[in-house]
Amino acid sequence: MRPKLSSALVQRFVLLTSLLFLLYYSLLPLNPTNSQSSETPSLSSSAQCNFFTGRWVLDRNRKPIYDETCPFHRNAWNCLKNKRENMGKINSLRWAPENCDLPRLDPLGFMELVKNKRIGFVGDSLNENFLVSFLCILRVADVGAKKWKRKGAWRGAYFPKFNVTVAYHRAVLLSKYRWQPNQSGFSDKDGLKGIYRVDVDVPADDWVDVTRFYDVLIFNTGHWWGYDKFPKETPLVFYKGGKPILPPLGMLDGFKNVLESMISYIESEVPSDTLKFWRLQSPRHFYGGNWNQNGSCLFDEPLDENQLDAWFDLQTNGVNKEARQLNSIIKEAVRGTDLRLLDFTYLSELRADAHPAIWLGKKDAVSIWGQDCMHWCLPGVPDTWVDILSELIRYGFRAEFAHP
Repeated sequence: MRPKLSSALVQRFVLLTSLLFLLYYSLLPLNPTNSQSSETPSLSSSAQCNFFTGRWVLDRNRKPIYDETCPFHRNAWNCLKNKRENMGKINSLRWAPENCDLPRLDPLGFMELVKNKRIGFVGDSLNENFLVSFLCILRVADVGAKKWKRKGAWRGAYFPKFNVTVAYHRAVLLSKYRWQPNQSGFSDKDGLKGIYRVDVDVPADDWVDVTRFYDVLIFNTGHWWGYDKFPKETPLVFYKGGKPILPPLGMLDGFKNVLESMISYIESEVPSDTLKFWRLQSPRHFYGGNWNQNGSCLFDEPLDENQLDAWFDLQTNGVNKEARQLNSIIKEAVRGTDLRLLDFTYLSELRADAHPAIWLGKKDAVSIWGQDCMHWCLPGVPDTWVDILSELIRYGFRAEFAHP
């Protein structure tokens, strides 16, 4: 028969056991089912997610948010109305970033976020293409949206339900430029008809007065910086401080000078609490020649990644090289500023299938202007640009709210 434990020994054992349990539970987190604070950004947050690298995946359940009846459409880009072939497939491809999810813009939720705010686009017609997509998506939350053209805006909309304004200011070079026919001091040899004077240090009239009007600004320039737009008969001539820059600058050096001056102006004149973005180049997909050389983009499928360099690498010297060429200059100019880059180039390079091409809405448009392999069908690729922009705006506003 085993001996009985004394009552004193039992009491000591119980006390020691209780102390060990207390020590163990004191080391556990207070909320073991949710040890990560809800304030800690997840891997899918805009702060940590690189939305610009990924791949296009087929999603047969994906449908456009808007249709051809959106009143903000520009006819040549309204590919549903113009009966462009393959629109179902064009809009069933979803951009999937590598390491996170890209949520689709929720028009109502986004408009609640930007209530009483103003969003401005400044640049060339690719920013207008971007804007039209944005307006048509946001209109889903407020069908009472009205066309808005004030403050020098080329086009835009006011959403009365949320007191939100979104508009586009056309400034294709960002700097002020104007036509000067056969001015003294310029020879008319070699067929020179005149010059386009570019004042690199003077912003275009269309946006010079709106730097403090908008809460978000999206800039771009690039698609007019080519000899197809300004041939030797009507070249760009660059001025600074009201005088010609000597020796005269070539196209790319002029581009660098404009970027330097306009970015400096933006940094000095746009308030620090304004969200500022710079959209990098949207690639063109002209095959067989430029827009004025019967170039074509009648493709049914996106490009494979291993095809991209043949299309866009500078060493190929093709008609579509300008996107990467100008991007390298823009990235250098923006470095060290508070402008945030919207690098839609790669995801757009893949989408040779998504341009208006020959479906331009007018009978003689192709014979006059050629195929459109530069702008994008709407609905289409710019809707993905909008999804990414809206996430970055959402993050930017929340960060501003958290750190006033």
